[in-house]
Amino acid sequence: MELRKIAKGFGDAPLSRHLILDMLKDYKRPNDKISEWVKSGELISVRRGLYIPGPETGLPVPEPFLIANHLRGPSYVSIEAALSYWGFIPERVFETTSVTLKTAKRYDTPAGRFSYQHLGSPYYSFGIKSIKLNPEQTVLIASHEKAVCDKIVLTSGIILRSTRQAKDFLLEDLRMDKMMLQNLDIKIIQSWLKDAPKKSSLEILIKTLKEL
Repeated sequence: MELRKIAKGFGDAPLSRHLILDMLKDYKRPNDKISEWVKSGELISVRRGLYIPGPETGLPVPEPFLIANHLRGPSYVSIEAALSYWGFIPERVFETTSVTLKTAKRYDTPAGRFSYQHLGSPYYSFGIKSIKLNPEQTVLIASHEKAVCDKIVLTSGIILRSTRQAKDFLLEDLRMDKMMLQNLDIKIIQSWLKDAPKKSSLEILIKTLKEL
């Protein structure tokens, strides 16, 4: 039984063990078949119970952002990965960084490195966008405003106390694009302040954005 035949029509998302077992419901020893596919490279395990198709299957391989959404959920791509994707920072990012309601965690997988930082509700739920990377793959990612705020909130040791310090952090340390920062929606950030961690730092961010 070929993986390619039974997996067609299930979309481009990572495959859970539960879904694969359902695909193999008429197979006498489905767990043995899964082990066989992993051994042959047709299935690649990214964590216990979650797989992506191997390249030799010809099946679509999920994008790293989509893998990140499924690897530890609920979560959304943010911080460096989102800032790089939106064009705020010039560096190419080699680790997919996300925010989750669960505890912080890091995964080193055959599909890359994925890290997660914790944020609580209700702030977690603000500024999450659903975007299509391609016709078959839709991912959850921080908006421009949320990615910048998350970076400030989740950077250990950073407490913004002046606009000068904020400019140094954003423009010098992180090398963020000034024009991108100028285009941020300040009103949206203000609407999050009541429930935000590091509220005073985000208030300084708002003052800084007004000065740019």
